[in-house]
Amino acid sequence: MSCCAPGAEMALALERVTPVLPSNQEVKLASRSLGDDLHQTDLSVPTVHCGACIQTIETALEKLDRLEDARVNLSTKRVSIRWRGNEAPPFVAALERLGYPAHLFEPEIDEKDKTLSELIRAVAVAGFAAGNIMLLSVSVWSGAEGATRDLFHWISALIAIPALAFAGGIYFRSAWNALRHGRMNMDVPIAVGVSLAYAMSLYETINHGDHAYFDASVSLLFFLLIGRTLDHVMRERARTAVNGLSRLAARGAMVMRDDGTRDYRPVGEIEPGMQLLIAAGERIPVDGKIIRGSSDLDCSLVSGESVPRTVASGEAVQAGILNLTGPLTVEATAAAKDSFLAEMVRLMEAAEGGRAHYRRIADRVSALYAPVVHLTAFVTFLGWMVAIGDWHRAMTIAIAVLIITCPCALGLAVPIVQVVAARRLFEAGVMVKDGSAMERLAAIDVAVFDKTGTLTLGEPRLVNASSIDPTMLAIAADIAAHSRHPLSKAIANFAGFAGQPELEAVSEHPGFGIEATAAGSTWRLGRRGWAGWKARTGGESRYGGTVLTKDGIIVASFVFEDALRADARAAIEQLNNARVSAQMLSGDTAAACGEVAAALGIHHFVPALLPSGKVEHIETLAKDGHKVLMVGDGLNDTPALSAAHVSIAPATAADVGRKAADFVFLRESLSAVPLALDVSRKAGRLIRQNIAIAIIYNAVAVPIAISGNVTPLIAAIAMSASSLLVIGNALRLASFATNAPETVGRRGNRSAIGALARSS
Repeated sequence: MSCCAPGAEMALALERVTPVLPSNQEVKLASRSLGDDLHQTDLSVPTVHCGACIQTIETALEKLDRLEDARVNLSTKRVSIRWRGNEAPPFVAALERLGYPAHLFEPEIDEKDKTLSELIRAVAVAGFAAGNIMLLSVSVWSGAEGATRDLFHWISALIAIPALAFAGGIYFRSAWNALRHGRMNMDVPIAVGVSLAYAMSLYETINHGDHAYFDASVSLLFFLLIGRTLDHVMRERARTAVNGLSRLAARGAMVMRDDGTRDYRPVGEIEPGMQLLIAAGERIPVDGKIIRGSSDLDCSLVSGESVPRTVASGEAVQAGILNLTGPLTVEATAAAKDSFLAEMVRLMEAAEGGRAHYRRIADRVSALYAPVVHLTAFVTFLGWMVAIGDWHRAMTIAIAVLIITCPCALGLAVPIVQVVAARRLFEAGVMVKDGSAMERLAAIDVAVFDKTGTLTLGEPRLVNASSIDPTMLAIAADIAAHSRHPLSKAIANFAGFAGQPELEAVSEHPGFGIEATAAGSTWRLGRRGWAGWKARTGGESRYGGTVLTKDGIIVASFVFEDALRADARAAIEQLNNARVSAQMLSGDTAAACGEVAAALGIHHFVPALLPSGKVEHIETLAKDGHKVLMVGDGLNDTPALSAAHVSIAPATAADVGRKAADFVFLRESLSAVPLALDVSRKAGRLIRQNIAIAIIYNAVAVPIAISGNVTPLIAAIAMSASSLLVIGNALRLASFATNAPETVGRRGNRSAIGALARSS
């Protein structure tokens, strides 16, 4: 299968998330009937990116039974599948095996960006009109006179009308809305300047004047629309990319009724008191209490605990937890709107209130800009009226002042730098959701990290494989392949050795391990106290928590470590060198946190924190005057991501966490954090330089315009020159060397820590 790098990186990010495939009931619920027993299911496959991907997917899916056809749309990364029968073919599992994780397509998430489409059309119309009017103006400047000059002016007036009506409508609507509500914004001087320039030009044309300024008014719109489009792209690009990643939340569950019948219900219809059947590999959809069964649970997404938790009847469970090994019957104790997930969303919304008060640099400048420009132009008009009494001359000079001070350079100063910076980060595997995020990131002095899934990859790794007999390792791998437990998955990766006996029967004992028979012997893989009931005398001390036994005799022991993200220690050092203090907040145990902190050189950490505790710690830092960066991935980190001054999440984070974060990094390396900081600080310096250029330009140009030595046409040329100047300055960011190394691709070099993820 031929694939290019960006898709491979995205696939890698998705591989690290524990795959939770939608059940047949979920697929059937999301499918639509086409009649004659024919159904259609639409899947979103974010990792599709080339022609080879399309051929691979369509060829593989069409081999499935009862599947009529499958079509891949590369532009929307969507697969449409038509199938027959009462049960959906296993096409989601087939895609998973091919390396294309899929989730059910959601129209509201994949909806086209209508605002961007409108802006692009407006830029095209304004650019076309400005180019044609400028050609006609060149003819006038070259000496066209009399009827020829008037004809060119009239043609220019007609070309300008649709440009002002369609492209200018974006500004006119905004300006009118502001004035109607008794306030000013930067669109008001633009609308006034463009309207007056067109009206004055039309007056000159009707009265056979020598000069008209249609080119000035339309060119002004063209440059301003470029800046607005860049700003919008900056805000929306990463948001749509993040929404394309896999969904983790359960859509529903199998409900057991009082008469013993079973019925699949969407999560919104699950009520307290209902009994839910949760199979191994499914996420728990709502908060509840286990009434039957025992299993191991992956709580890392919810609590940050790196080691799976063993549960049995009577214990409480929360929405979002992944059931690993055994079937459970859970009695719902809360509706979806009252679950742990809903509480995280409410905490996040409350935390976002504080961050909403932040005002971007451009917003702060524009608060003074609009009234100053209008006052200057009005005073200029009054001054010339008093001086010479010629309203035509006074109005021409006032229009020139409005045009020459129009915020083209200021409008481009911020978004052009942010777009170049976002491009730089995107190439390094970091997506930016909002331009203001880079401004906030540049100001941080404290970086707070979650542990599991952020500083570490959240997946155990077998580290003593070389010391285990290859045959025993192969047998353990065969046994482990029958379980979804994280430790079993780590062992199963070592399958492939020849010579091991064939397994005859395999059964899993949730909370203990797996038992199998082969060639008349009983093999157990799991906790030492359960598997090795005939452990050798005096030998127990050197065995780890997970062992392989043959007829009760321990034949191999396994030691696991949680791998750090690539360059994690280097990233912490780079932050310290950038005068940013690194801290760690985690819901995991003090021992696990202490070992990670020691390995990374983090001097301050707080273990065993609830989600609200993380928020309180960040709020305390903020009250002390610190600007806090939060880096986290779990559902329990979501409120903290919103409470921080700025936030970053890996692509493997919970869906709600990715939405709450300002940045998302797609690769394993944690060097994405200092890289984003470095680029943001450089971008901040360029933004301030661009604003200084715009201010200096106005300081020089405005007095000349007020003195009457600038026509509206020259004002438009000067305004365009200042815009090109700030664009050129912004493009320098692409050539700057960063102090942080580029994030590594693919797997990178994993560092390891001594935090053992042993079963105990």
